[in-house]
Amino acid sequence: MRKGLLVVVSGPSGAGKGTICQALLEKTPLAYSVSATTRKPRAGEVDGESYYFLSVEAFEKMIEKDELLEWAKVYDNYYGTPLKKVEEKLAAGEDILLEIDTQGAMKVREKFPEGVYVFILPPSLAELERRIRGRDTETEDVLQKRLAAAIDEIEAGKCYKYVVTNDEVDGAVDSVCAILAAERRLVARNGELFDEIEKGREDPI
Repeated sequence: MRKGLLVVVSGPSGAGKGTICQALLEKTPLAYSVSATTRKPRAGEVDGESYYFLSVEAFEKMIEKDELLEWAKVYDNYYGTPLKKVEEKLAAGEDILLEIDTQGAMKVREKFPEGVYVFILPPSLAELERRIRGRDTETEDVLQKRLAAAIDEIEAGKCYKYVVTNDEVDGAVDSVCAILAAERRLVARNGELFDEIEKGREDPI
């Protein structure tokens, strides 16, 4: 049985990676990796589906035991990806989708260099700014910080295996689907198919 793919999608705020990931879950066989966090659940969120909601002590114990694929502390709350859950699904042949920032992706790559790393680019910085301003949820100061962070993330995106420009969502989704289709057919991931042919040649008729 083919081991599952670990698919990591990153991109700057406003690039549309969240929209693309949601479409991928609907169009191609992928399981979304549920993150762990120490923040309190919001209305409608379900433990084990939205997040694994943990105490600070429980999360820090996972850090000590190296039980997280990646983690970060954001605004006094921890966020991370439980390693055991990912390993179990990959071993069962499931393809797993992680939507994380570039810093987290680099940590993941240390443990899973064979993963499929896709960076989502905006068509231009001007378009990225237009999209963020269009949300109308950021102060000018926060917006400028997001744009500065976007430039750093785009630079980090050069380390990824694939890049997809999101100038039109459906086209970008189709491009990522094509990448995944090719990765699923790599000879290096499908050695058992050759083994079956060899076994059939050896079996007496």
